[in-house]
Amino acid sequence: MKRKSVRIKAAIKRKPRKKGSFFSGKLLRFSIIIFFILLFFGIGYHYRNGFLYYLGFKSYKLKYEQAEAKRISDVRNYQVLENHQGKAIGLDVSEFQGKIDWTLVENIENDYPLEFVFIRATAGNDREDEQFATNWLGAKKNKLIRGAYHYYRPNENSLEQAQLFIKTVHLQKGDLPPVLDIEKLPKEQSLDSLRVGLKRWLKAVEAHYKVKPIIYTSEKYYDDFLKEDFSNYLFWIANYNFYREKIGDDWLFWQFTEKASVLGIKGNVDVNIYNGDVEQLRFITIE
Repeated sequence: MKRKSVRIKAAIKRKPRKKGSFFSGKLLRFSIIIFFILLFFGIGYHYRNGFLYYLGFKSYKLKYEQAEAKRISDVRNYQVLENHQGKAIGLDVSEFQGKIDWTLVENIENDYPLEFVFIRATAGNDREDEQFATNWLGAKKNKLIRGAYHYYRPNENSLEQAQLFIKTVHLQKGDLPPVLDIEKLPKEQSLDSLRVGLKRWLKAVEAHYKVKPIIYTSEKYYDDFLKEDFSNYLFWIANYNFYREKIGDDWLFWQFTEKASVLGIKGNVDVNIYNGDVEQLRFITIE
């Protein structure tokens, strides 16, 4: 009898587990999450006009800044062109301008006729510009005085670069002299070695075309590295600074902007001024 009574008491003391305790805790957490989600969307809906205004303002501000930068660039371009009335104006293009409709390439700012164009032909010792052949022919058909340039890579063999240019570019009577474009400093050689390589390229190209090449570079690069050692060459100088209003006396060409718009060309394009009129420009072309 005693054992039975103990078992009965033990059974009475043990309480059955509540099956809903686990699910009720999970339900509570889920309810809290839903509450905060609804609160977030509620606040967003309440202040929707403010958010839309802010986003619209930011978008408008970005568009305004871009338009203002373009307007300032256009004003400078017009002022520079005004300061060079009578000078020959031209472009330089490469594959980065995509496919050009040469039949529409006639003038800039609707007032200044384009007389010439430099076209990138090659880069380094293994790269032919994808649009060179098309641009070369298109410029000729559009009766623009054309020239070809090579983008020089300092860390690649200079004679191989010269041979690639020679193989790619077939200059004709009325074309401009070949151009060597040097913009970067070497990483794997000294400046003296760079100068030696540049001179090798220039001499090889001159020997082939029987005309002295032109050198393109920035004004700073010219002053710091090329002015003294290449004084017997003519230079095409890039300088986009607002303080520069006129072409340098000793510059053959001046690239004064990289942000011009020309009908027939998508996006921005570089514009250049020759230090003379169109008749003087023809005088330096290949005979």
